[in-house]
Amino acid sequence: MSLLKKLAGETALYGLSSIIGRFINYLILVPLYTRVFAPGEYGVVSQLYAYSGFLMVLFSYRLESAFFRFGNEQTDRQNVYSTAMLSLIGSTTLLVASILLFSGTIADWLQYAAHPEYIRYFALIIGLDCLCELPFAKLRLEQRPRHFVAARLLNIGVNILFTLFWLVVCPWAATQGFSWINAVWSPQVGVGYVFLSNLIASAVTVLFLLPQIRRIQLHFDWVLWKKMIRYAAPLMIAGFAGIANEMLDRAVMPYLLTGTDKENMATLGIYSATYKLAMMITLFTQAYRYAAEPFFFRTAQNADSLKLQADSTKWFTIIGTVGMLGILLFLDIIKWFLGSRFQSGLDAVPVLLLANLFLGLFYNFSVWYRLKDRTMTGAWISIFGALLTLLLNIWWVPLMGYMGAAWATLACYIFMSGATWWTGRVLHPVPYPLARMGAFVGLALVLYMVSLWIKPLLPGTGLPLLGNGVLMGGYLGVVWMEYRRRA
Repeated sequence: MSLLKKLAGETALYGLSSIIGRFINYLILVPLYTRVFAPGEYGVVSQLYAYSGFLMVLFSYRLESAFFRFGNEQTDRQNVYSTAMLSLIGSTTLLVASILLFSGTIADWLQYAAHPEYIRYFALIIGLDCLCELPFAKLRLEQRPRHFVAARLLNIGVNILFTLFWLVVCPWAATQGFSWINAVWSPQVGVGYVFLSNLIASAVTVLFLLPQIRRIQLHFDWVLWKKMIRYAAPLMIAGFAGIANEMLDRAVMPYLLTGTDKENMATLGIYSATYKLAMMITLFTQAYRYAAEPFFFRTAQNADSLKLQADSTKWFTIIGTVGMLGILLFLDIIKWFLGSRFQSGLDAVPVLLLANLFLGLFYNFSVWYRLKDRTMTGAWISIFGALLTLLLNIWWVPLMGYMGAAWATLACYIFMSGATWWTGRVLHPVPYPLARMGAFVGLALVLYMVSLWIKPLLPGTGLPLLGNGVLMGGYLGVVWMEYRRRA
């Protein structure tokens, strides 16, 4: 139990950057974007960030996971870190230079011919973020979450600061007739300021992590590098497939919807803004992964490692359902994070929340093939998941619009989590309490259905919210009893 509490403590620290930091980001930026930009303009932002997810996997080629695998022993860590870092510096420089050189052609291909600068911004953003991947991984492996959190929060803070400056302060200053505004701001840039703010934040993060980056030795171990690439290559394939599962719907939706180009981009913008509400579960998952991945490698040789993984997955599920139910019961309040033009997509939130919970379960179940060096198994599961996502989007989006994309996401993550659990039963038989985990998920969904049933019976808005508060309190009481049962 002490090791489980240690994992919970590290997850809480990482949560400062992934949950609290990103929540502040969403609290400020999502409401701002959905009020400053039209749905079609926000669709541009969403689509480009979807593409960037694929590029990030290409740029990093999952060397951070190979670093966890081969740098777990203190005696080997510096050699592993230096070899991986030198590899990333060289490949990132080459890839960024190539994209900058052909930015005009790429912009034409992506139908952004009027804004090739968007492509240049993203090349630099991804390149800088890639250089931070291994320093961040090293901080995680060395159990230095405070330094990790500081860098993440700095990135978020700088991004928010410059976004507010360009999208709020500068437009206000222009209306007041300040002469200096023409030197730093132009209304024609529009959504470009979203990307510029991100670029500056990424550059500041690299500067903050520069002491970690500079601690490399100018020695490249070719034998070790080949081992790392063999380990990471299937994870890179899985990474591409995973990004496809996560972002393919937003990348291809404008081409599958049956409206005009303008209407399709507006629908994409609405769906993407709605997805932000569901991603609150993903933020918790991300914090958990930051702590859990190196933690499970460190404790893999412990006698009770399998039980530890089972217990941590159970509590991940329980806490995830608390977040899911909280969002669903108080969606009438939470929806005001979005501008009124974006609230028509709220019917997708329950489906997307459940989908992201299953995504978190997939990450938990996937520990086995990382520990057993069976990463190709994970790659195949992710590939089949990506194909399922693509086929279901092609089938369902023209029929159901953005709801088709939401249901496709849920179907994909149910398949991936189930397949990963099934394939790991023999080689890494973790005794997951599936019945108990399913009971908590089922209870949360039942309570949500009860809230929908009682809402028309209670007048006004205060009484339904009070009733939902009672339902939430009851669920938290059940969670507390589960904790006391195992304490």
